[in-house]
Amino acid sequence: MAEIDVRIVEPGERSTFEVTVTEGGSSTTHRVTASDVEIGRLATGYGSEQDFIRGCFEFMLAREPKEQILRSFDVADISRYFPEFEREIRR
Repeated sequence: MAEIDVRIVEPGERSTFEVTVTEGGSSTTHRVTASDVEIGRLATGYGSEQDFIRGCFEFMLAREPKEQILRSFDVADISRYFPEFEREIRR
């Protein structure tokens, strides 16, 4: 299982997170943004913003290897690649 480290690098109305995914002896680093609106709408049931972002990565890693996840993206972009994202992330 992948180790997913999430840290907030720029808090605000549109927060920026740095995410490092370590698995199989290698790591990838990603820069993710998420607005307060997106977090409020999608992160119900998560203990923190970091837990929500970790959940987003767990969702994506169940569908593709870490190397295929974009290095920089907004949480809203995930639905363009995975239409089931919003429904699944709220569970």
